[in-house]
Amino acid sequence: MNFKPLSSCLRRAVPLLALAGAMCLPAQAQEKIRFGLNWYPQAEHCGWFQAQANGLYRKAGLDVELIGGSPDRNIPLLVAAGELDLGMGSSFTTLNMVARGIPGQTIAAFLQKDPQTLVAHADQGVARLEDLKGRPVMVAKFSQAEFWAFLRQKYGFDDSQLRAYAYSSTPFLADPKAVQQGYITEDAILLGRALPKPPVSILLADYGYDNYASTVFGMRSYINAHDKAVAAFVEATRAGWEQCIDGDYAPALKAVLAADPKHDEALFHYKMKQLRERAMVKSGDATVAGAGAMSDARWKRFFETMSGAGIYAASLDYKAAYSLKYSNAGGAWK
Repeated sequence: MNFKPLSSCLRRAVPLLALAGAMCLPAQAQEKIRFGLNWYPQAEHCGWFQAQANGLYRKAGLDVELIGGSPDRNIPLLVAAGELDLGMGSSFTTLNMVARGIPGQTIAAFLQKDPQTLVAHADQGVARLEDLKGRPVMVAKFSQAEFWAFLRQKYGFDDSQLRAYAYSSTPFLADPKAVQQGYITEDAILLGRALPKPPVSILLADYGYDNYASTVFGMRSYINAHDKAVAAFVEATRAGWEQCIDGDYAPALKAVLAADPKHDEALFHYKMKQLRERAMVKSGDATVAGAGAMSDARWKRFFETMSGAGIYAASLDYKAAYSLKYSNAGGAWK
């Protein structure tokens, strides 16, 4: 009987064993990130849904769950409690957290212009922000410590102008002299449908309201412990937003409509038109460092305005509320 040398058998067996072992090994696990949106799925969330739908998160080694918000979901509280890993907010979000001794940190800002507006009826002598001084304005309670404080500090608005905002368009539509808070991404289409002429929407960002919107924030402990995953999340989201603004946002549209079947497709398209034409994603710091970018100068300017308005103590360590490590790591717009 002819036996082959044992060494020859082993040389053949080893590769086969290695292959079998590799086939039995589990696929590399993707890191889970639970991201809390600040509202029901909508066009202002395009970059996140685009990154999800086009597999950008998966390619970055992430398993991202996009969790819709609602009026009764407190995103900062859920992030602080660890029920969400990261959340969507604004400059106010982590400044408020730091002011309360909660180590929250903003790491990217995907809307360089806050959509916040004041809305008036046409033909009422309103063409610019200064035209609204002295007029009654319907403002939500929480907004009084945000954009209303800015209007008091910078433009001399007075609390005697304040009227209750009931989260309903009925009072506004019923009174041609009414003024209320709104959003540039939806005022004309939502209110304009019921008016003989489109309303006048005054975008506060055009008057120096420097609040970053659609931000990404988390607890500093989570961010530090998941450095690579956080960086990958910001980069994939940045790529998603670049596709939304410069390319085809159809994947995000489809994903948003699936997540919220009540969403109006025409409204989504209108919102995207506003985001693009008004350079709400590509302006400001994003023109230098890409989507999501922030700057020390803008944070300083915003904090000084809001502390001057009495919202924050001048001694607050506002720099603890943000980090540029992740937001400014990407390249410029292509």
